[in-house]
Amino acid sequence: GLLTHRYGGQSSRIDRWILLWLFYDVIVHLTLEGPFVYMSLVGTVETSEGPLAELWKEYGKADSRWLVSDPTIVSLEILTVVLGSLLALLLIHAVLNDKYYRHFLQITLCVCELYGGWMTFCPDWLLGSPHLNTSNPLYLWIYLVFFNGLWVLVPILLLVQSWFVLKGLHGVRGDSTSSHRKKL
Repeated sequence: GLLTHRYGGQSSRIDRWILLWLFYDVIVHLTLEGPFVYMSLVGTVETSEGPLAELWKEYGKADSRWLVSDPTIVSLEILTVVLGSLLALLLIHAVLNDKYYRHFLQITLCVCELYGGWMTFCPDWLLGSPHLNTSNPLYLWIYLVFFNGLWVLVPILLLVQSWFVLKGLHGVRGDSTSSHRKKL
């Protein structure tokens, strides 16, 4: 993308893909989920008007909790909009500037994203999915599985990437530590 080319020019190919995801993540959190939180705090999506309200009303056909300011959903979205966006912005900075805390932020953001996905759906699954419309293939496979699955798949891939980077760093540290231990 243009942003990754402009700002991530010196980054590796993998890091440019990560930056692209992070820019997308921040944009979604702030421009789509942020207005959802606002609508839910001043009323409900169901009673709101405007293009973003219509978008959320459409998504509400797949998961009706998004229409009625469900406290679990709104709580998770507040956390996502505030903490998730902040972590993603800090992570963009860390990737672009090769900061030592990059993988700490990456792991933290990924765990937050996965926790948010789990807590969005698990309570409803435990109740037998009364709010999820799984009878319509569009709502099930596109709205619920695909759109939400992105925030499961990408964080898992980023966690794996952090795992291998940290493992490599430990191996380097381990080599010098083991030679030091042999001297003792």
